[in-house]
Amino acid sequence: MLLRASILAASIAVAALFASQAASAQGVFTLSSPSFKDGERLATKNAGNNKSNPNCVGENVSPALSWSNPPEGTKSFAILMFDPEGRPPGGVSHWVAYGIPASVTGFAEGEVSKPSDKYVGGSSLMKLPNYFGPCTPPGPQHHYTFTLMATDLEPTALAAGLTRDELIKALDGHVKQATGLIGTFSKP
Repeated sequence: MLLRASILAASIAVAALFASQAASAQGVFTLSSPSFKDGERLATKNAGNNKSNPNCVGENVSPALSWSNPPEGTKSFAILMFDPEGRPPGGVSHWVAYGIPASVTGFAEGEVSKPSDKYVGGSSLMKLPNYFGPCTPPGPQHHYTFTLMATDLEPTALAAGLTRDELIKALDGHVKQATGLIGTFSKP
């Protein structure tokens, strides 16, 4: 009886080990960037470029983004870039993109500064379907939140041009998991 209990305990321990290794192999769904670390300042080149706005001091080069370990069953991704401190009380939507195929694992630096066939462009506050960088006014730094959502929707499920609020409503019940990254910026 003691031998049986020992074998059972050893079997449970081995099964638990394999289960934890399988979970580690799946990993955690993450969004990262070689352009900036979470919570750190975006480069000036990532800031918006609009000659009529003196707060747009950059080149509008989108930072590189990459992600890994999406949840099983992911069919597409959606990304939002939002500045909660911009234009109080509503914040500023800088980028709305969705319909990103599950086979895409990121964007190179500058790749989403213009429309791309890798995603469906929504409509930012500036009415653009692509990335538009920070145009932070003088004063305290703003936080630019990049939120990546894994969805169960086919990449072609949603029409182009959705605003941030419209996309959030359309994704209700379809997001499998989300991850994020925050960059900061203040006018140099």
